[in-house]
Amino acid sequence: MWLRLPIGEELRAELGSPRRARRLGSSPRSRVWRVELSGTPVVVKQLIDAPDAPERYAREVAALKLASRVDPPVVPMLLGADPDQRVLVLEHLEHQQPREDWVVDYAEALARLHAATGAKDAGVLRVWSGPTHDDVDSFLGLAQALGVAVPCGVRTELDDIVNRLVRSPGHALLHGDPCPGNDMHTSSGVRFIDFEQAALGNGLTELAYLRIGFPTCWCVTAPPQHLLEAAEAAYGAVWLQETGIDVPNDLIAACAGWLLRGDALVQRSQRGTADHLADIPNRDWRWGTATARQRLVHRLGILSQMTAHGGELEGLGQLAATMRDDILARWPSLQPLPAQRP
Repeated sequence: MWLRLPIGEELRAELGSPRRARRLGSSPRSRVWRVELSGTPVVVKQLIDAPDAPERYAREVAALKLASRVDPPVVPMLLGADPDQRVLVLEHLEHQQPREDWVVDYAEALARLHAATGAKDAGVLRVWSGPTHDDVDSFLGLAQALGVAVPCGVRTELDDIVNRLVRSPGHALLHGDPCPGNDMHTSSGVRFIDFEQAALGNGLTELAYLRIGFPTCWCVTAPPQHLLEAAEAAYGAVWLQETGIDVPNDLIAACAGWLLRGDALVQRSQRGTADHLADIPNRDWRWGTATARQRLVHRLGILSQMTAHGGELEGLGQLAATMRDDILARWPSLQPLPAQRP
C-alpha cells in the first residue's frame, strides 16, 4: 500500500521514506493513513479531488499553523505539507477512552484553541457565517406548517439575533466542526483534528455545541446538566486566563442561531440544497446517532429553558416550547438525544 501513498520526493527527502502504511477511517472528503517515516509513526492526510478541495486544504493548513501557538498544544504538529497534492503529514496521536466528564476537558481545550487568534489575525481565515433572514423565514414557516401561532414580536427577536451575530463576529479560531471524533483525548490533553471548515469568529458559536447538541455532527450528544454547567464554567475560566477578558454573556443568541439553521439537521453534503425545516412535518430522517426531529426537539427545549425566566427572547422561548410540545404530541415515540458519546 505504501507505494500508493501521495508522498512526493520533497516530503520523502524532508521526512524519510514511508513504511508500514495502514489506511484509517476518514470522511468521504479525504484519505488518511498511519505511516512510519524514519521509524516515527505519523498520519498522512490527503484531501481528495473536489471543487472546494484547495480551499479546504488551505483552511486546514492555516488553522494548524495558527493553533500551533498554543502551549500545551491543542492540535497535532504539522510536520510537512505538499499543496500540489493537498497532503498533510501530521504528528500521530494516541487516542484514549474519554473520561465520563470528557466535556470539561473538551471545553478547556476549545477555549485555548479559540484564544489562539486575535484581531491581528483578521484575513488569515474566512469569517464565520451565521444564520440569515432566510433561515428566519424557514423557521417561522415550520411553525405555520405545524399550526403553531407565532407570538407577537418573535420575528423582530429573530431578525435581531441574525443581525447581532453578524455585528459581533469576533476573532476566535473556530474549528468549524468540533465534534466528538474530531477531539483526540490523549495523555497530554485534548487535541483537535480536521480543520477543513476552520474560520475566525465568535467562540460562543462553538461553545454552544455542548448545550444545543453538536449541530454539525453525526454523533450528536446531550451531556447531563451538571456536566454541561461544569464544562461551560471551565471554558469561561480558561478564556479569561488566556485573554484577560470574560466570555461575552450572549450564549443564548448563539444557541438560537443554531436552532434557526435547517442545514444543521443534515450532513455536510446536503447543506445548502433545500429548506430542510420544511421537510420536518412530512418526514423524519436519521443522521448518525439521532433523527432530525430528535435534534430539533432538543434544540427547541434548550431555547425554551434558556428563556424560561422571561427577559430576552421571551417570545422565541414561548414559541419554541409550543413547537416542541406539538412535535412530541404528533410523534410521541421520539426519544431524547443520547447522553453518552459513541
